[in-house]
Amino acid sequence: MANQNRYGTTAEMVIQEIDDHGIKRLLAIDGKGLYLTSHKLVNKNLADVNRYGNNRMDCNTKLEEMGYDPNEIYEENKHLINAGTGQQSKTKKLNPIKASKRRG
Repeated sequence: MANQNRYGTTAEMVIQEIDDHGIKRLLAIDGKGLYLTSHKLVNKNLADVNRYGNNRMDCNTKLEEMGYDPNEIYEENKHLINAGTGQQSKTKKLNPIKASKRRG
C-alpha cells in the first residue's frame, strides 16, 4: 500500500532518475506537474520541500536545458498522479452515527 502522506513524495510518483550535472535527482509528478526531488525524501512521512517549495516552471526550464520535453513527459506519465499522492476520493464518506439518527 502506498504511503498516504499527501504532502510527501511516494515511489509511485517517481518517473525516473535524472543526472543533474553530477547530482542524482528523481523526476516526480503530481497534480501540479513535474518536479525534481531527492532519494532521501521518497516514502518518508515528511513533506517534500522540493514538491511545495520550488517553482514548477524552473523545473521545466531545467529539464529543457538537459534535453527533455517536460510536456511530453507529463502527458506520458499523468496516469501516475492519483497513484501516489494520497488524495482521497471526492465521494463523501457516510458517518455511521449520523446515519443511525436519521432512521426515525
